Amino acid sequence: MAMVKNGITNIRRFCVILSLFAAVVSDAYAQAFDYADAVSKSLLYFEAQRSGRLPYKQRVTWRDNSGLTDGLEQGVDLVGGYYDAGDHVKFGLPMAFTVTMLSWGVIEYGEAILGVGELDHALEAIKWGTDYFIKAHTSPNVLWSEVGDGDTDHYCWQRPEDMTTSRQAYKIDETNPGSDLAGETAAAMAAASIVFRKINPHYSHLLLHHARQLFEFGDKYRGKYDESVGVVKNYYASVSGYKDELLWAALWLYQATDTEHYLNYAIDNAYSFGGTGWAMTEFSWDVKFAGLQVLAAKLLMQRKHKQHTKTLEQYKSKAEYFLCACLGKNGNDSSSNVQRTPGGLLYIRQWNNMQYVSSAAFLLTVYSDYLQTTNQNLHCHKGTVSHRELLSFARSQVDYILGSNPMKISYLVGYGTNYPKRVHHRGASIVSYKENKAFIGCTQGYDNWYGRPDPNPNILTGALVGGPDFDDNFRDDRGNFMQTEACTYNTAPLVGVFAKLNQLEGTKFGSNEYSSSVASY
Repeated sequence: MAMVKNGITNIRRFCVILSLFAAVVSDAYAQAFDYADAVSKSLLYFEAQRSGRLPYKQRVTWRDNSGLTDGLEQGVDLVGGYYDAGDHVKFGLPMAFTVTMLSWGVIEYGEAILGVGELDHALEAIKWGTDYFIKAHTSPNVLWSEVGDGDTDHYCWQRPEDMTTSRQAYKIDETNPGSDLAGETAAAMAAASIVFRKINPHYSHLLLHHARQLFEFGDKYRGKYDESVGVVKNYYASVSGYKDELLWAALWLYQATDTEHYLNYAIDNAYSFGGTGWAMTEFSWDVKFAGLQVLAAKLLMQRKHKQHTKTLEQYKSKAEYFLCACLGKNGNDSSSNVQRTPGGLLYIRQWNNMQYVSSAAFLLTVYSDYLQTTNQNLHCHKGTVSHRELLSFARSQVDYILGSNPMKISYLVGYGTNYPKRVHHRGASIVSYKENKAFIGCTQGYDNWYGRPDPNPNILTGALVGGPDFDDNFRDDRGNFMQTEACTYNTAPLVGVFAKLNQLEGTKFGSNEYSSSVASY
C-alpha cells in the first residue's frame, strides 16, 4: 500500500512539474514574435510611399499614380522616388539614407530575407529609390535634391493623387554645393551596386558609375546642402555637416569597388573629418559617424589592411563607444550613455524617437555578427560584452517595437491586432482614390478627414511610427505627429534585422544568454 501511495505521490509531483514546465514554455511562446511576418509587412510600407506611376504588381492597392509632372517645370524627369513620411515632399537626404540602409540590410541578411520569400520585394524597394537617383543625377555635378517644399505642403491635407501643392524642384551643383547630399546618394548607389552585382551586373555597374561621380562632385565642391537649398532647413537640416557623409560614401565605395583610393580617403581624412574623433550616441539620416565607424571596424576585424591598423583601431574604438552607450555600459556619466524608458526602450529625443531605435538595433545586430565571426567580444568601460548579449539587447528593442512594452501595442503598423490606427499620414487617413475619385482639396482634407476620431480608412502596413514618450506612453491621435507619423528611414533598418531574428528562431530556447535584456510585459 505504501508503495502505491508513493507511486501516486511521485506521479502527482511529476504532473505538477510537467504543468509548470508547460506554463513556462507557453509563456515563452506568448512572448514570441513572428519576425517573418514583420519582414513582409515592412516591405509593404515602401510601396505605400511610392511616388510616380505605380507598377502593375503594386500590392498596396489603396494607392494610385501621383507626382507625374515632377520636374516638368525645370525640364527634367523627376517622376518616381519616395515620399519620406506622411506628406508629399521628396527629400533627397532621408530618401538616400533609406536606400543605403535597405541595401546594407540585404548585403548582410540577403539569405535570411530570401528565406522568408521577400528578397524580390526588398530588391524592388531599393531599385525604386535608385532608379529615381539615376534620374535626379542629370550630369556629373548636378543632383536634384528635392521636389516640393514642406511649407506649402503642410498647408494641405490631401491624397498624393490629388496633389495641388508646389512641385518646385531644387538642385545642388558647382555653385550651390551639397556634399552631404551627394555623399549620401553616392553611398546609397554604391551599397545598392553590391546588392545587384550578381543578379543585374549592368545595373550594378550603372549605379557605381553614378556613385563615383557623385562622390567626386561632393568632395570637390564642398558645402552643406541646406545652405544651397534653403527650403529644406526646417525639415532636414544637415546639423552634422557633410564630412560624415563623405567618409561614409568613401567606405561604401571601397566596399563596392575594392579600390584603395576610397579606403585611403577614409584613412587620410579620419581625424580631420571627425571619423576617429566623434564619439556618438545616435545614428540617423543626418549623423552617419556610428555607421561609418562600424564599417571601418569590420575592416579591422577581418584582419585586412595592417598598414592602417592604428587608424582603424581608432574608428573601432568610436564604434564601440556607440554600442556601449546603447547598452548603458560607458561608465556612470549619463551623457555618455543612451537613456532608456522605464520599459527599456532606447530614448534619444521626443520627436520620432523610433528612428534612432531601429538604426541602433541594426548596428547592434551587425556588430554582433562581426564579433561572432571573428570570435571577439565588445569591451566597454563597465565590462566585456559577448556577441550574444549584444544581439539579445538588439532583439529586446525589436520586441519592444512589436509589442513587448507597457502599452502592449505594436508600433509597426499592421503587425498583430493592436497597433496605431490613426497614423499621421495624408494618403492613409483619406478614403482611397481607388474607391472615390472625387477631388479632395487642401482645406477639405483638413475639414473632413484630418480631425476625424475614426481610424484611418487605409492601413499603412509596415510603417514604424514615432513611438512612445519617455514614460512609455503613446497617444494614438492623428494630430500627435511626434508620435504617430512614420518615416521611410524608421522602417528601413528593420528589414534585415527582422530577417536575421527569424533565422535564429530555431535556437530561441537554446541559451539563456538570448533572454530579453529589458522587462517583458
